[in-house]
Amino acid sequence: MNFRSVDEFWAFYVNQHSKQSTRRWHFVGTLTSIFLLLGSVLFGWWLLFFVPIFGYGFAWYSHFFVEGNVPETFGHPFWSLYCDLKMFGLTLTGNMDREIKRLGKRPVLQSF
Repeated sequence: MNFRSVDEFWAFYVNQHSKQSTRRWHFVGTLTSIFLLLGSVLFGWWLLFFVPIFGYGFAWYSHFFVEGNVPETFGHPFWSLYCDLKMFGLTLTGNMDREIKRLGKRPVLQSF
């Protein structure tokens, strides 16, 4: 898909993360990656090897097995990373559901 702006991509990105559990898997992957980045500064550069494994691993799992779609990582790597960090921040501050509603999307309610 071709997007003209990061805002246009953001609307698509939010739609691709409609299930709450998908967003949770992304959150866990991003948080783990942040801890690994900090750990690499404190304990050794070799921890950098695990940053993409955990960051992408949790996210891709959620896309393939929870959401049932394909991640946009390869098609739009920089915008995907930017939007993942934006979603992380909005989730951390409790504003992600508000953003979903703002964009006209409704989160999918899950029973677990």
